[in-house]
Amino acid sequence: MSAITPETISIDGTRKARGNLTGARIRWAMAFVLIVFSVMVGRLIWLGNVEVDTTIEGQTRDAIMASRPAILDRNGLELAVDIRVPSLFAEPRRILDVDEAADAILTVLPDLDSAWLRDRLTGDQGFVWVARELTPAQRDRIMRLGVPGLDFLEESKRFYPGGTVAAHLMGAVNIDNVGIAGIEKHLDDDNLALLQNLGLARDSALTPVNLAIDLRVQSILHEELASSIERYQAIAAGGAIMDVRTGEIIAMASVPDFDPNNPATMLEEGRFNRLTAAKFEVGSIFKPITFAAALDSGAVQLTDSVDARFGVRFGRYTIEDFHGEYRVLSVPEVFRYSSNIGTIRIMQALGKDNFRAFLTRIGLDGAPNIELPEVTRSSIPANFSEVGAATAAFGHGLSVTPLQMLTATAALVNGGHLMDATLFPRTEQEAMAGSTQVITQQTSDYMRYLMRMNGVIGSGSTGNKIAEGYRWGGKTGTAEKVVDGRYSSSLVTAFFSSAFPLDDPRYALIIFVDEPQAENAQSGRTAGWNAGQMSARVVKRIAPMLGIQPILGPQIDAQLVPVQLRNGAEFTGF
Repeated sequence: MSAITPETISIDGTRKARGNLTGARIRWAMAFVLIVFSVMVGRLIWLGNVEVDTTIEGQTRDAIMASRPAILDRNGLELAVDIRVPSLFAEPRRILDVDEAADAILTVLPDLDSAWLRDRLTGDQGFVWVARELTPAQRDRIMRLGVPGLDFLEESKRFYPGGTVAAHLMGAVNIDNVGIAGIEKHLDDDNLALLQNLGLARDSALTPVNLAIDLRVQSILHEELASSIERYQAIAAGGAIMDVRTGEIIAMASVPDFDPNNPATMLEEGRFNRLTAAKFEVGSIFKPITFAAALDSGAVQLTDSVDARFGVRFGRYTIEDFHGEYRVLSVPEVFRYSSNIGTIRIMQALGKDNFRAFLTRIGLDGAPNIELPEVTRSSIPANFSEVGAATAAFGHGLSVTPLQMLTATAALVNGGHLMDATLFPRTEQEAMAGSTQVITQQTSDYMRYLMRMNGVIGSGSTGNKIAEGYRWGGKTGTAEKVVDGRYSSSLVTAFFSSAFPLDDPRYALIIFVDEPQAENAQSGRTAGWNAGQMSARVVKRIAPMLGIQPILGPQIDAQLVPVQLRNGAEFTGF
């Protein structure tokens, strides 16, 4: 047995003290870890029960980041797309020196108001917008400034590759990518906004929206309308083209227009869609409506004669013809010479109440039916007086939208089927299922004949030389404008309502020129010389794109002449 010495007792005591110290350290470390862990758990529990602010200046982050579907034309060409852009925001509570930060930002964004910017950067807020939708170059320059409290958020920005070409159809979106006009607003009204607010559209490649618009045709129409302002020294112009078998709008434009990439231009005076949001006294392009009503009722036949020797008197007023023949005219001659007298006589044979009822039947009451939100209601008296019906017969004393005239014209030539206009693709079967038969096939054949005749030897003949071979025709209208409650002798709106090819109709057009000047560089102010020739130029350019080939020679009108009449006789041509 070993002896226990003082040295042994000292070593054991030292070891015991060291062991106690190590144990204490371990216990303290474990306690510290436990405390830290408890704090972390408590913090997580607290955060789990706190409502996190997911908004940015009152708007959800998901809405800010929301995407919109691409909008494509009928051939898949892009009309509107989303692009990602950086937007600058600040956290004022992290800004160390407001003046220094503001001065630095202004070196990159000099258009910002200095006082406004300093006010935005002052305070203890966690988020404020500074500038939205910047370029990547601007973002990089601001990043290089190294200012604490500044950062970027990627947003969706709407971009319209065609610029102004389809402005009134596309409409526009606001800074938050919300539709405010045109088809963009229609999409939001059709529950796209709900998807965005729910976050389902965030960073998503939404299914593209295809329109019935043909961008090639749209570009040609827009170009012709834009050039007409200078050519005819006019204040405005507009036009639209419809597939008469489906009701699809393949082109629509109104000038002056705006740039949807810069929505503020939409607020400039006169830059609204005159096809749907304006109404006009349309003058003599209304006469085909009167003719169709009378022919369809049986009150008048195409072989009848009309006494147009004298003006029509109402009290102390007499309605005359602009360029009168002042003789007995056949019904086709009344159309060809655009006789106000003859048209009134035709309406009177029908009866003013029957005439008024037909205007309702052919869709001229109320507002035009189309997906655009920018529409206005027509102004047609509920009941016609004798003189009111007389002036309405040739397009005065009532106002309708150009789109309503276009849909009515389509019904006159497509076999009598009135169908709502649409900006979305639709099959013939779908269109027919939703259409209303407003005149018979035979009446439609008569109207095709009259429109083609007028295109060849009537007021559309100058245009027919331009669109030769495309079996095109229609009706002119030169309507005096009402100024201070009186008809102006110098201010007019010129219209041309037409269709082609009239042997087998596919498309209807309406073109108008507002206030063409009599002494312009190209022509006079009457419709045959401006709106008529414009229509012919459009037809000549778009027909090959639409697969319609010209036919030259005597067979051009083989499907139109002769027209078989109800009494078995034939009207053998023009």
